[in-house]
Amino acid sequence: MEYKQIQELLKAVNKSNISELSIKDGDFEITIKQANTETQFVAVQASMPQMMQQAPQQMMHAPQAPQQIAAAPAAPSAPAAEASNTVTIKSPMIGTFYRSSGPDKPAFVAVGDEIKTGQVICIVEAMKLFNEIESEISGRIVKVLVDDASPIEYDQPLFLVEPA
Repeated sequence: MEYKQIQELLKAVNKSNISELSIKDGDFEITIKQANTETQFVAVQASMPQMMQQAPQQMMHAPQAPQQIAAAPAAPSAPAAEASNTVTIKSPMIGTFYRSSGPDKPAFVAVGDEIKTGQVICIVEAMKLFNEIESEISGRIVKVLVDDASPIEYDQPLFLVEPA
């Protein structure tokens, strides 16, 4: 299963009422369990190169401390309360958040910028892959909730946007 397919699968499960989904295809097996607001992700693949095997093993250890995972996204939700007319853009994956395509390049978006649906707003690096994150809404950036080059979690709030 491709990384993009896993991302899309996570999005679909997150938006649906499915509480658990298991897929097995040969040596590849994936199980996604969704509690109230927390999504757990466990992937195991027997025929992966050694570097690739380390990441799923680390992910399997992550659910042992769900209180820590749940506490991280809860803290940034306070700014959402101060501006109830805003929409929160959340991270579609775990990785490192970058506001620009390079250290000497300008940020994709800044506070006050008007954005459109499909516009690249940041990059998330995951396992040495740089993924451009596109906006799913049009509007104006009210606040950037994450510092540049910071590690981020799945579904962590990244931007507050005032819809157009």
